[in-house]
Amino acid sequence: MPSPLPPLRQHTLFKPGQDGLRPSPALLLLLERAACAGSWVLVMPQRGLVWSEPLAKLLGREGSPPLVWADFSDIFAPDWRMRMRSVLSACLDNGTAFDEEAQIVTAAGQRLWVRALGDVVRDHDGTVVQVSGVIRDLTVQKRAEQEALSMTMRLATTLASIHDAFVTVDREGRLTYLNPLSEKLIGKAGAEVLGLPIWEALDSDGVAQLRHNLTAAFGNASHHEFEAFYTNAGKWLELRVYPFDDGLALYLRDVSERRQSQEQLLLLQTSISRLNDLVLITEAGPVDDPGPRIVFVNDAFERHTGYRRDEVMGQTPRLLQGERTQRVELDRIRKALQQAEPVRAELINYKKNGEQFWLELDIVPVDYFSRGLTHWVAVARDITTRKAAEEEIEHLAFYDTLTQLPNRQLLMNSLRQALLPTDNPDRTGALMFIDLDNFKVLNDTRGHAVGDLLLQQVAQRLSSCVRLRDTVARLGGDEFVVLLDDLGDDREAASERARGVAQKILATLCEPCDLAGNEYDGTCSIGVTLVTQHQQSVGELLKQADLAMYQAKAAGRNTICFFDPGMQAVATANAALTRELRQGLRNNEFVLYYQPQVGSVGNMVGVEALLRWNHPQRGLVAPNDFIGQAEESGLILPLGKWVLDTACAQLGLWSQRPETCKFSIAINVSVRQFRHPEFVEQVMAAIASAGISAHRLKLELTESLLANDMDVTIAKMGILKDAGVTLSIDDFGIGYSALSYLKYLPLDQLKIDRAFVKDVLTDPNDAAIARTIIGLAQSLGLGVMAEGVETEAQRNFLARHGCHCFQGYLFSRPLPIDELEAFIAKLQQAPESQTV
Repeated sequence: MPSPLPPLRQHTLFKPGQDGLRPSPALLLLLERAACAGSWVLVMPQRGLVWSEPLAKLLGREGSPPLVWADFSDIFAPDWRMRMRSVLSACLDNGTAFDEEAQIVTAAGQRLWVRALGDVVRDHDGTVVQVSGVIRDLTVQKRAEQEALSMTMRLATTLASIHDAFVTVDREGRLTYLNPLSEKLIGKAGAEVLGLPIWEALDSDGVAQLRHNLTAAFGNASHHEFEAFYTNAGKWLELRVYPFDDGLALYLRDVSERRQSQEQLLLLQTSISRLNDLVLITEAGPVDDPGPRIVFVNDAFERHTGYRRDEVMGQTPRLLQGERTQRVELDRIRKALQQAEPVRAELINYKKNGEQFWLELDIVPVDYFSRGLTHWVAVARDITTRKAAEEEIEHLAFYDTLTQLPNRQLLMNSLRQALLPTDNPDRTGALMFIDLDNFKVLNDTRGHAVGDLLLQQVAQRLSSCVRLRDTVARLGGDEFVVLLDDLGDDREAASERARGVAQKILATLCEPCDLAGNEYDGTCSIGVTLVTQHQQSVGELLKQADLAMYQAKAAGRNTICFFDPGMQAVATANAALTRELRQGLRNNEFVLYYQPQVGSVGNMVGVEALLRWNHPQRGLVAPNDFIGQAEESGLILPLGKWVLDTACAQLGLWSQRPETCKFSIAINVSVRQFRHPEFVEQVMAAIASAGISAHRLKLELTESLLANDMDVTIAKMGILKDAGVTLSIDDFGIGYSALSYLKYLPLDQLKIDRAFVKDVLTDPNDAAIARTIIGLAQSLGLGVMAEGVETEAQRNFLARHGCHCFQGYLFSRPLPIDELEAFIAKLQQAPESQTV
């Protein structure tokens, strides 16, 4: 309760007026107290200043006489004093009334906000007889205003700190406040939408639903949340509604991205479930026992494995492993998982019914929102059919179908391995060439079937004479090879051990054989050379053993002959050949012959460029007589570049003629030439210089290129393929068939070697290989060409099985360019129905 007012005392300055009743001094005093104000009067002309008791109290000057007029402005604070002197003087001098807010300083030094009002009183003549004024204490009002301002600032700060769009609406749904984020979200300034119903501001198409949701929030005075698409904003919005006394507070959040992500996730889940590839997802648990747990499999997984989804959830992928699952691959996968790296593998797995199948598997880690490794995703495809085809081709390519021994190619791999550097450079092995004596006589007298029986028994006996680590191979015909691995570090001791094995083989093969009820006594000739890492090449080893074997035959057969360094006369001849090749390059003695290549209807589609040496003494020399030495000597590099440049130049000439502009030219590229660091640049420079389309140039690569450095090979082939150059594997099936890498090579064509084409009608093995190569090419989306086609029957057989490009004497022998041009002109003059 406010304190009671002190008793009023009549002030002597306020007396009744002569012209009527005036408020009594007591009433004026009461009004001043009620208004928290005090009054003052300046009496003229004496300029005597008097003030009321409430003013004296306000100024802290109770009991003190009023100030003189000259000092009256001193009651105001210094920063207001000059202003108040001015208005007081204007009022006194000019009769100008004033109404000012200012601060005063009390006698105690306290600053107070006051409202100061003043005006003059004039007599009938207009003369100023007094100046009256009122000073009202505004302290309470100013404090209230400051508190209101402070509250407003706090509210503004609070609203500004809200990171979501925020609006308020009254109980009619009309917008009463929008923060800047909500203006940005709605796309309109607050002035445009304040007072509008929020449903009109957000979604004119969905008025009813939004109004219903907000009415429900009003009705039960509870918190509501809902999401909807609002056309005016063009977004999916999440609305959180909080009722208060005067309306609703709403937080708005743009959830369009989340909704889109949810839709995409649903689409992704649907797509994954419909994939033909198997998809398996596990938690990123420990790799060791018990292993990561399965959290998702798609429909394809169920179809392929026979396991239902509920049977595998929570299990580990190990339930698919079995006896033949490759432990080496599993260890490699485990190592990659431990390092959180992606990994690709080909694994044997097992279905629920125990059936074995192959999977090509890609496993990648998942880092969900940068929280670290959370899951593993495995995508796999069934490659059982492909693996079966690869194994069949591999067996045909690496094993002799008659004896089941490794063939020449697999032997070459073993020899290369034997020559690789090791920690023990003195380790010595032995290579034996074994040729059956008089085998041709047996074939001619008793038939090939009996000869085959002998070959099979020889294979078995040879295998029984060596260790499991050694290699027994059949090169072809009646020639066998034995590679003895690691016979010790001492060359003499290794030589004696090799001799002992050779004598054992000689004695074993001399024992009688039962060939279909007929006893046969046979002998063999054996050539031996020691194998160390000091040999330069596999070819050198083979030549040494072959030469030693022929020495054994020359010595009367049924004997053993070790390679003698004196046999190196052959090397001397090779050196002479190298000199002649070098001279031939300088004298431009090499020429290109071209053998036409035809399509399915017999139309000429291109040629293969074949190198010939126009030797000044020996005449025209076939490549078989010098290419090998060119490879050995390194002259294959300038020779190959000359072939490349010449072929591209010929393509450039042909490109200008309509009848030849679509021809391609295939050239053979040696391994050494392809490995040259500048080979790709040389090819591109030749193409650019000739101004030809790159796909008209076909590079025929040998399978031996695939023996090593596969990454480099694939990279170079990729660059050439991207440039448009056509790539083909020449003589496919007789070299190093890297079937596991074939799918990664950017090839356009496989070329069936003439060795398979020659007996394709009479040798079931050759026919099987030809069919398999055609099928492999088709499965990989590659073209296929057969070389060495000499009869219509061969052509028909190949065409019937899907090969539609041919090359061979059936169509034309290799021709020099002038004869080839005549051949082409003759084709142009022939009737359209007539083909090659």
